[in-house]
Amino acid sequence: PCPSLAEVMEDLYTYVNPHNGKHSPMISKETLDIVLANKDRLNSAIIYDRDFSYNYFGFKTLERSYLLKINSKVAERPQHMLMRVSVGIHKEDIEAAIETYNLLSERWFTHASPTLFNAGTNRPQLSSCFLLCMKDDSIEGIYDTLKQCALISKSAGGIGLAVSCIRATGSYIAGTNGNSNGLVPMLRVYNNTARYVDQGGNKVP
Repeated sequence: PCPSLAEVMEDLYTYVNPHNGKHSPMISKETLDIVLANKDRLNSAIIYDRDFSYNYFGFKTLERSYLLKINSKVAERPQHMLMRVSVGIHKEDIEAAIETYNLLSERWFTHASPTLFNAGTNRPQLSSCFLLCMKDDSIEGIYDTLKQCALISKSAGGIGLAVSCIRATGSYIAGTNGNSNGLVPMLRVYNNTARYVDQGGNKVP
């Protein structure tokens, strides 16, 4: 038989990392508590036959990028994911969560990838895009902004960065009495950082 939503959420919350033996919950305690407190209502609201409305490509995309995994094995069915997202958004408003679940599972709309990845987890970052300006044309400003970008990328946010304040190639640098290498070497650092931080692959396919 298919595990219930409550059983799956308990498995995700009680997960222990096999590499270090530490409790590493994949969902938040708040989400688990809400699901357990309303498990009969939520379990009965899920319609598992709707899993079969996905075509092969759609299902494999969910399997690869969206469904939470335990030790590299998929732990959620698509309907579990949609209810996790709904509860993560609406919290204790169970009727609103079920309404959202039905709209999602009947494919009237979908949420953006970061919401599907993160809703109901310990990193509830639900926004797709962030627009930033370079903090300052200095080592401190460039690397403070780089850290901001890395933290956003970690939670599956896309980034637009305004770099018009960065001086051109060959421009004089008073602090070192040298000349600037320009934008391209700096942008390579940003690009490589984004690639490094994206170890989980949680980006829009």
